[in-house]
Amino acid sequence: MRKNNNSSGVTRARVLVLVDESNVGSSVRTAGRGLDWLKLRDFLAGPSTGRELIEMVVYAGLPPAMPIWQEERDKKNKFVQWLRSNGFMVVTKDGSPAEEGRYKANVDVMMAIDALELSVEMRPDVVILVTGDTDFAYLAIKLRRRGIRVEVASVSQNLGNLLRSAANEVIDLGTLFRTFEIIEPAQARPLPARQNQQSQQRRQPRFRRPART
Repeated sequence: MRKNNNSSGVTRARVLVLVDESNVGSSVRTAGRGLDWLKLRDFLAGPSTGRELIEMVVYAGLPPAMPIWQEERDKKNKFVQWLRSNGFMVVTKDGSPAEEGRYKANVDVMMAIDALELSVEMRPDVVILVTGDTDFAYLAIKLRRRGIRVEVASVSQNLGNLLRSAANEVIDLGTLFRTFEIIEPAQARPLPARQNQQSQQRRQPRFRRPART
């Protein structure tokens, strides 16, 4: 039997949140904002939601373990340590070099496997998938077959129709994103492929974003 830690006696839904960091990070940059992780957590499963957060697990790709990527890798590791020090569980994967000075670190498989395993180990009532990637549509269906409510948190323009239809509910992050700090347009939107390639011929980019696969 699941324990109820609410002194009022009202049963609260136990929530497990799984975040595709690259996907949500790209969405918020497109909106011209910086991602406020603490606000995101409170919005999805904070005290005001009437839910009990079990864990919020963030899946993040790291720049390749190569000298040319070391500066960016150090920055990403500092970000990971900040997340962990603020109560987030973080799962990382080393990336591999890709085209146009980017890197690939696909965490989809890790996130899907963990979602199924953690649903058995932690027994959540609700799993929130923070992503718009349609690759997670079948995962949503598998979780629902286990009697778990599945909610997808994303912005509408980045949410695939397959994932939308596979979930019990969609949480629109657009309103929340508008409360985040505005960042410079150059930081918010990556350059188009051709323009980005030309700019790298002139200078080394200071920060390379993961390539989506």
